Amino acid sequence: MAKDSTQTGAEAVDAAIAAGVDLDGSPIPPAKLELYETVMAKEADRQRSGVTNSMRSRIVRIGVKHFDRETLDKMLAEAEFPLLKEKEVVFYYGGK
Repeated sequence: MAKDSTQTGAEAVDAAIAAGVDLDGSPIPPAKLELYETVMAKEADRQRSGVTNSMRSRIVRIGVKHFDRETLDKMLAEAEFPLLKEKEVVFYYGGK
């Protein structure tokens, strides 16, 4: 599978996984695909605590890759989400 230039981010990764190939077209080893599918099936069956909690979790998990702590906290506050918890700061920012 050649890389589809119209897909970016999570959509490109999801399409590549579904096709069993990495973004560069190389095959993903079956053991890695099986483990991924096993974990994702468990996640799909997990009880959720609410949409806004899931949204915040995703925002934090992805936001820490793109924003410094102060900026992310400000954005969370502006959207009326709880600020970063100390355990999140330690985990994602190394306590900085």
